[in-house]
Amino acid sequence: MRHAIIPGFRYEDAPAAILFLCDAFGFLPHAIYPDEEDQQIIHHAQLLLDGNMIMLGSAMPGEARERYGWRTPEEAGGVTNSIYVVVEDVDAHCERARANGARIIDEPHDNDGYPGRGYAAYDSEGHVWSFGSYDPFAAPEDA
Repeated sequence: MRHAIIPGFRYEDAPAAILFLCDAFGFLPHAIYPDEEDQQIIHHAQLLLDGNMIMLGSAMPGEARERYGWRTPEEAGGVTNSIYVVVEDVDAHCERARANGARIIDEPHDNDGYPGRGYAAYDSEGHVWSFGSYDPFAAPEDA
């Protein structure tokens, strides 16, 4: 199956965000393209988690930023998106995230009104990530 929807993010400190996402949430680097002159600028990065991908880059001034209206959560004054990721062990994943500096928004809990457990956390720059055992692709009796 070809994955056709890949979330993208902009970070003020993309190198630090990559380290955070790998340490706290378990992502693995797939490809990272830093600027040749300034390694703190990431033109494009791809990170994997259980065969799923996100892409990210540095939040840099310029024509594209203005054309698309890209803003970090801090610049926007709040949440700009939310990502849901299916994980097998919600409690263990939460503890890993907490141990690596994630600020937990909602502690692990049983979902209200549908199966599974979940929790939510901010990443290093305020993007909201929800992790849970509920798999919306699973058959209803398997969820």
